[in-house]
Amino acid sequence: MSKSLKRVRAALDDAGLPVEIVEVEQARTAQEAAEAVGCALDQIAKSIIFRAEDSGDAVLFLTAGSNRVCAQKASEVAGEPLGKADAALIRGQTGFAIGGVSPVGHLNPIRAWIDPRLLEFPQVWAAAGTPRHLFAIDAHVLPGLTGAVPAQFTE
Repeated sequence: MSKSLKRVRAALDDAGLPVEIVEVEQARTAQEAAEAVGCALDQIAKSIIFRAEDSGDAVLFLTAGSNRVCAQKASEVAGEPLGKADAALIRGQTGFAIGGVSPVGHLNPIRAWIDPRLLEFPQVWAAAGTPRHLFAIDAHVLPGLTGAVPAQFTE
């Protein structure tokens, strides 16, 4: 089991959530993930990381699979300009590689926001730390688990 996958498992266990992590062929994109687990595209909770330009920190936006994060709206929500997060920043601050960023199990605390579209579903699926592992979770548990604040930041 990879270190990333172990951190996600530990975060879920620490939260008292008996969540099953499933391994799939590949889930690098929301579409691949939805096809792999047999759910609607919008039931995939994408973890989108930006670089906060003032602080240099990574910030997390959890959005529904078909939605795109609007950089301008996201910057307004974050209260500072946001830029593209490179692979080194993402790996260094979250501990995850692009394509496997989980909403939980980060190396460092992270400010986070959640797309209200995700909260329309009783269950959503998220990356479990690798591009081949996913877990299903009650969508309404995500804000408390991740500290994500519901906000409008999609195009």
